[in-house]
Amino acid sequence: MILALKTDGPVTNMWLYENQKTIRPQAEATWESGRDLADQLLGRIQDFLKQHSAGLNDLKGIIVFSGPGSFTSLRIGHAVASALADSLGIPVCGAMGSDWAETARTALATTPAGRPALPHYGGEAHITRPKP
Repeated sequence: MILALKTDGPVTNMWLYENQKTIRPQAEATWESGRDLADQLLGRIQDFLKQHSAGLNDLKGIIVFSGPGSFTSLRIGHAVASALADSLGIPVCGAMGSDWAETARTALATTPAGRPALPHYGGEAHITRPKP
């Protein structure tokens, strides 16, 4: 089972694919996460899997939309996806563009476990610079 996450803004999407070659997801969930994504994401993933008679240990890979999008939303989504994949010993892969899910699912076959997925913000991150 492959978990797909898209956390590029105030609305979060999740999909479940039977395997890397499955074209259409077998389940999907969408919710307005707003500014609560960090508090909600892991619990929502667990609830989503449970609703579909699955658990974290049933995951064989995680794919994530890499951007562009909101700095904070992408960062949270990638951090959770990468940490979850690392703890389960499964690969995580990110991709951009309109066909991101297909590209990332295909790349899972050659992506080693333990390598994090990195977001692409589409520009410089607008964060406060450290004071000298």
